[in-house]
Amino acid sequence: MPGAFDAMLGTPPGIQLIRRLRGKEWNLHTYRYVVLLLTFIAYACYHASRKPTSIVKSVLDPKPVANDSFHSIWPIGNLFVKETELGDNHSGSRDKGWEPFNGKDGTVKLGEIDVAFLACYSLGMYVAGHLGDSLDLRLFLTTGMVGSGIFVVLFGMGYFWDIHAFWFYLAMQMIAGLFQATGWPSVVAVVGNWFGKRKRGLIMGVWNAHTSVGNISGSLLAACVLQYGWGWSYILPGGLIFLGGIMVYMLLAAYPEDVGLPSPYAFDSHTADIGTKDAEIFVHKEELDLSEAGDAHRSGSISRLNAVGLLQACLIPGVIPFALCLFFAKLVAYTFLFWLPFYLSHTRIGGEYMSVKSAGNLSTLFDVGGIVGGILAGYISDRLEARAITAASFMYLSIPALVLYRIYGGLSKSMNVMLMMLAGLFVNGPYALITTAVSADLGTHSSLKGNSRALATVTAIIDGTGSVGAALGPLLTGIISTRGWDAVFVMLIIGAAVAGLLLSRLVFAEFIEKTAKQTPSVVQRQHDIAGSASQPLLRDQR
Repeated sequence: MPGAFDAMLGTPPGIQLIRRLRGKEWNLHTYRYVVLLLTFIAYACYHASRKPTSIVKSVLDPKPVANDSFHSIWPIGNLFVKETELGDNHSGSRDKGWEPFNGKDGTVKLGEIDVAFLACYSLGMYVAGHLGDSLDLRLFLTTGMVGSGIFVVLFGMGYFWDIHAFWFYLAMQMIAGLFQATGWPSVVAVVGNWFGKRKRGLIMGVWNAHTSVGNISGSLLAACVLQYGWGWSYILPGGLIFLGGIMVYMLLAAYPEDVGLPSPYAFDSHTADIGTKDAEIFVHKEELDLSEAGDAHRSGSISRLNAVGLLQACLIPGVIPFALCLFFAKLVAYTFLFWLPFYLSHTRIGGEYMSVKSAGNLSTLFDVGGIVGGILAGYISDRLEARAITAASFMYLSIPALVLYRIYGGLSKSMNVMLMMLAGLFVNGPYALITTAVSADLGTHSSLKGNSRALATVTAIIDGTGSVGAALGPLLTGIISTRGWDAVFVMLIIGAAVAGLLLSRLVFAEFIEKTAKQTPSVVQRQHDIAGSASQPLLRDQR
């Protein structure tokens, strides 16, 4: 048994097969590209499997649809709004909905399912992060994806089994939420294992687009089979993430040591500034012979056993401030995610109202701005080598963006689109930066001496705390919106301001550090200038 388990922890079987077929090893750059691609696909599958509920809500709990006066705002047009008929062979038709969600409290029950999912997801994040650092990430991620797929499919099977018990759907969502919690800490930890700190912000900013790709893919998959019955809208994305889990097991090298490459963090105790040197150490180590590969793998296996606890991870400098910042950042971001379509359909834009479905299509442009914001925030933070300054600056800039969107967003459709994308850029930029590059940086902090790693644990603490804010924001919006949308935007502005202020100490520390680095170079240049100016004088004296 121990031998079989060690084999599972070693080189992925798919990579072993490729080695035998090619007769030679991949180089470092190839492994990095493969890791980026696999983790991108993996987390896109996670998000795709979360989308069916939002697509089938109008089928489970039908609502009258207003006339659509806002056509072709999004290239996909009416793809998501095609009228569907579920047929009469099941008790829940398109007109009647699906019991227990088609009653007077149907909307409330759908909301309860969403809250239950987010609650289990948030709580599970803390446990999943520690387990991810204690267990093999490839096997852990595989388990999470396969488990998520099974329970998403079971939710959809309620249609074919003609199940109308609310507890069944609630339980499926809660268990799925626990399995979904394995995804984010794992993929961030894997990418952090392979990429050095120097280019981590830009790389992860681009890589973070998997969220939007997954959302769009999940919507497409769920919508294209909705006409055959809403159960298929769950089975297809659920099957996709299940197959994605198999792919991860076969091909994902979660650690460089698994394929015979040294971990850059093995040099932590010998290198004063591993953040600026690990990339160079990594790039020049292209190939290892088999004996070195075995030694590296054994070393990696030992280091993975030294996972830190939640308390120790919380004590890493910067974890708590960034976690609290993300709480308010996700509060703002998820309020837009859950309520922006509703806001658009209840606000006069260019002198007219749009339908709920057109509002949903238009709201995707907020995510487009968010993709640009994530890439831009990562690039700037790499150039400045200042994560806190970048994140805080984006949060502060989101305040005028929110004010402008509220005041001028109703003037015209084009103005609304432009200001919406601007708000998405500044709101989602720091959210993406903190959940990716910052979490990876702190998970390999210099205070973690020896071979201990805390990538998944730190990611879980930060994103788990943020997920609580993600659940709180939409909940508060539902209450506050009864007093008007101005009050909601005041809440969002306060949240953005508090998020920036929570990073004040780290911003000050980064500013002092950058000033201290620049001061010696200025003094040296002045000394060189003075020295060169004195040389002619000395020659004249001679």
